[in-house]
Amino acid sequence: MPHLLSVDPGGQTRILPLVKRVTSLGRHPDNDLRLEDPAVPEHALTLLREDDGWRAGAVDSPFWVEGKARDAQVLAEGTRLRVGNTELTFSAAPAPRPAAAPAARPDASSVLRRLIDFSAKLLQSRDADALLEALLDEAVALTGADRAVLLVNQESGLQVRAARNVSRETLTDARHRLSDTILAKVVATCQPLLVQNAVADPEFSASASVIDLQLSSVLCVPLGDQPPPIGVLYLGTDRFRGGFDGEALELTTIFAAQAGLLLRNALLLDELRLDVRELQDQLAHERYGSLLGACEGMRDVYRQVDKVAPTDITVLLEGETGTGKELIAREIHRRSPRAEGPFVTLNCGAVPETLLETELFGHARGAFTGAVASRPGRFQAASGGTLFLDEVGEMTPGLQVKLLRAVDENQVTRVGETRPEPVDIRVVAATHRVLEEEVKKGSFREDLYYRLNTLRVRLPPLRERGDDVLVLARYYLGLFTAEYGSRARGFSPRAQSAMRKHPWPGNVRELKNRIQRAVVLAERALLGPEDLELAEAELAPVLTLAQAKEEFQRRYIEQILARNGGNRTRAARDLGVDPRTVFRFLEKVEAGGGKEGPGSPSSDEESG
Repeated sequence: MPHLLSVDPGGQTRILPLVKRVTSLGRHPDNDLRLEDPAVPEHALTLLREDDGWRAGAVDSPFWVEGKARDAQVLAEGTRLRVGNTELTFSAAPAPRPAAAPAARPDASSVLRRLIDFSAKLLQSRDADALLEALLDEAVALTGADRAVLLVNQESGLQVRAARNVSRETLTDARHRLSDTILAKVVATCQPLLVQNAVADPEFSASASVIDLQLSSVLCVPLGDQPPPIGVLYLGTDRFRGGFDGEALELTTIFAAQAGLLLRNALLLDELRLDVRELQDQLAHERYGSLLGACEGMRDVYRQVDKVAPTDITVLLEGETGTGKELIAREIHRRSPRAEGPFVTLNCGAVPETLLETELFGHARGAFTGAVASRPGRFQAASGGTLFLDEVGEMTPGLQVKLLRAVDENQVTRVGETRPEPVDIRVVAATHRVLEEEVKKGSFREDLYYRLNTLRVRLPPLRERGDDVLVLARYYLGLFTAEYGSRARGFSPRAQSAMRKHPWPGNVRELKNRIQRAVVLAERALLGPEDLELAEAELAPVLTLAQAKEEFQRRYIEQILARNGGNRTRAARDLGVDPRTVFRFLEKVEAGGGKEGPGSPSSDEESG
């Protein structure tokens, strides 16, 4: 293996093996080969292996060859380079084995400086895995180890998390080069272990892994002081002379403390990444376009949208305020052949009656005071696309007649004109009112109702959507946390229970506004019911299984009795039991002071 012979200003020599195709040298710890000379630039030069040999290239500043500054140099056997006050001699011959002359361990000041540098790196980087590798590189450099391996203790046993060699390269077969016997003892005792010569050690010399691997000196330190440890830091060397000593054990213990913190962070990040993936999968499962929710009511809405979107028929959306009627209308448009055309909205309840007609159909110049130019209405603007009329139930009877004509004939007449103009639109209307009741009251035209109600889609209120409220809450929490840089990260169990119990009269809009306000004012990571201004839900008392069964039976029998007009004989037939069973049950309820229920003795006779 080609190598460099390094001689620093103090006369100390080091052998630097060139094992990579591109090797970086300099004073900065990120270099493949670090030079301790203060006069050396942080990034001094790179050595590149080419087909016909090796070449050196300057990085921060030129290097010197035979007294001349150079930016590049072809390397031959014995070529001498000077960088700062350090002399480097290139040799294509294999490097001498480090066991023959172990490198001197850095002095105390150098060790302290490198620990400080590494601690600074800890504060600057968030990549836990890269930090673990950097930590192992430092442990190898400071202890003179040939390899360093970090293992994490999992249910299946110790698994390698990071492994590095003396050349700052990742070891791919690290697990097969470790002593299982030594690892097992450290895990069992949760105490650090120094083995200076494993082959000669009476305790380990008979171990198959020690014999097969011909292990020499080993340092093994647990991560954590409580068994079982979360992991193990394992350092090994193949040298029979110059192995590990007590000072190396102290250094390894220091690194083990830092490795433990890093490993905990890495495991936490792994867990968080898994949670994020699960949440993303859950959102993908519960998302329908821009809509969130997977309750049966919303799935029924999605099925209807899938069927109606490819057609051009008029759709009427019914639902309470804040249930997301406009989102459904947009989804119908997005999935329709008109998706490339405009989507135009008009809230009929937000425009004054005197202006609503011109908003719908437009006006001609001079049609009224202030009409200085002709202006198209929403019908014309939506031509080729979809017109969404929100709160159509707020429209006056006079405008309802004109709307009916426009929808029926696909043409409109501007205010102030007599000539109609054709439009090519699809109408989606929405209302929070029950138009069927409005028709009965006479406030909504029956003919317009049936024209708009070609297909009616009912959006369930949030209180009927079960756990959808939590799915939506987590979505809005993530949205507003990112927008406002809030510290809020989740909801307490009490808050989740309160959200499930709240009736949500404002539906999704109310939920969104409450979470937005809570995120802005949040002072802790978990939002409670008080942050959402919700009363904490009172939990029902816990019943024994027998009590719960009896309570269910009572409610169910009363329900079937009510369905049968209180007739106990018919109720018993529906329930598939003898009528006497129902009689005895109700007698027991009445004797216990419970309510009599819908049945009565006089209702036992069969009636048509």
